Amino acid sequence: MFTPWLPFEWTVAMRFLREGRLQTLFIIAGVAIGVGVIVFMSALLAGLQSNFIRRVLSAQAHIQLLPPKEISRPLRHGLDAQKDAVEGAIVQPPLQRLKSIDQWQAVSTQIVAMPEVLVVSPVAGGSALAVRGSASRAITVAGIEPASYFRIIDLNEKIERGSTRLTATDILIGNELASDLGIDVGDKLRVTAANGAASTLTITGIFDLGNKGANQRNTFVALHTAQSLLGLPGGVSSLEVTVRDVYAAETIAQRITAETGVQADSWIKTSAQFFAAVSAQTTANTSIRFFVGLSVAFGIASVLVVSVVQKSREIGILRAMGISRGQILRVFLLQGGLLGLCGSVVGCGIGAAGLVLWQGLARNADGTPLFPLALDPTLFTLALVLATLTGLVAAYAPALRAARLDPVVAIRG
Repeated sequence: MFTPWLPFEWTVAMRFLREGRLQTLFIIAGVAIGVGVIVFMSALLAGLQSNFIRRVLSAQAHIQLLPPKEISRPLRHGLDAQKDAVEGAIVQPPLQRLKSIDQWQAVSTQIVAMPEVLVVSPVAGGSALAVRGSASRAITVAGIEPASYFRIIDLNEKIERGSTRLTATDILIGNELASDLGIDVGDKLRVTAANGAASTLTITGIFDLGNKGANQRNTFVALHTAQSLLGLPGGVSSLEVTVRDVYAAETIAQRITAETGVQADSWIKTSAQFFAAVSAQTTANTSIRFFVGLSVAFGIASVLVVSVVQKSREIGILRAMGISRGQILRVFLLQGGLLGLCGSVVGCGIGAAGLVLWQGLARNADGTPLFPLALDPTLFTLALVLATLTGLVAAYAPALRAARLDPVVAIRG
């Protein structure tokens, strides 16, 4: 019996699905499991990848601009350097002195104007020796402007004791260095640079960057303090840059080099192995989604092929009653779309439940979540749309076969 307020194709499609109730339930369950796996794995791998990126980039800039390296030029006999000229000396790489980026203020202004760039912060960094009584440790001094630098590396979140106050006589040190030298917040620390300059600074904060080596080595002072200590009056040894899209960092770095002439190294270049691992993870996630989607498509197609065979007599009668091939085609396309849609709705619920369960059970030793997972509405919307489209595509071949059935042959069986 047809429902008058529904189009003919919808009425027939719903009736066919109800008559093959068991098949319909099985295929909806199959689609639901497939979509649930896709949603769960996509959210899980996205959260894992985001956690890796956050941990790696929480202690470094996305792009670092450095002054050009000094190079040696070979001496040659003769007025010009011909191909057969004899080199007059053995060429050795020169000692790299601490240098400032030429006209760094103008370069910084030019980079900030780029729409892809979020923050640019100057840093005057170099090696020094931290002395406390008879103990000493080699350290790296980084002179920073807190207002801009803390937008790149938020030291406020990494402070264990004290504060991030940085005046001309203050210094922030790592917890490992504090332990090695036996010092704490409020103590004095003498810092001596390679050029002989020295300064006695007050420890205002002790931080933890999450890396033992960095906590033993890294220290932070005010920019002017580092410039005076390292012999860089008014200069900076690097410009730290963060961008909106971390995965576009290398492209932006190349553009910065082309436009400014300053060497720009992105985190993708300096952490090539880590980036390769992240890319491999993304490829694995895409492969999982593709093969699960393929299995869903074949499941829908196989059920509809069986349905065409089972309903061939009904299709023949409908065709004899004057129903067009286009209407028959739409009946089976609707079945495929409805199977995909219903299965994806259930699958999204399964995926969301799995994510909530994972977040509740997967915990660190201190009881905090292993890593944050976001129930992104975009992911669920895409799953619904793609599963429905997959159902339509999978239904096309059986629908075409049903539309091409000869009414007389179909009725005779």
